[in-house]
Order: sequence, then C-alpha cells, then structure tokens
Amino acid sequence: MRSKERWNGPLCYASSTGSIVRTAIKFTSQLHSSRSRAMPTFHIELFEGRSLEQKRQFVEAITKATCESLGVEPNSVDIILTDVKRENWATGGRLWSEPDA
Repeated sequence: MRSKERWNGPLCYASSTGSIVRTAIKFTSQLHSSRSRAMPTFHIELFEGRSLEQKRQFVEAITKATCESLGVEPNSVDIILTDVKRENWATGGRLWSEPDA
C-alpha cells in the first residue's frame, strides 16, 4: 500500500502539573484502500505511567472530537500513543527526571 503524507499545522503541546503531551497531526491518504478519504493520524507522546483505562478514555475522546469536527467515521481515525520515560525528555536543557533545584 502506498501513501501520501503531509503534516498539517504546528506541533501542539499541553502541560498540566508536569504531565506533558506532545501531539502532531498527520493526514495520510491511502491509495488502494477501503478508506478513500484522507484520514487523520494522531502521534501523541506522553510521559509513561498512565493506566490502560486512562489511555482508552483519552483515545475515545480524541476520536469523538475528531469525528464531530472533521466529519469522518471513527474507523478512519488512527491514534498512536508513545510512552516516554522522563529521563528521555528534556525542556529548556533540563531532563524531566532531574529534581527541581
């Protein structure tokens, strides 16, 4: 299967009490697929430690909002979650695993 990819818009960041989520939205048009329209694919990076139920609720909410705002079917929304250790994430030259000074 071949695909055409393009990144739409800037990366989005959200932070609340040291819990960062980084989101990039990519629309992928699949050729020779049953999905004929461009699909949104969300790549979301977040600190590890969330439960399976939290992730389930999160992806359900993203899917619902995407369907309502873009007018797509739920089975056309792809979400890829990547858990990142705090030792592998830095902001402002400082690792998140380091204690506050």
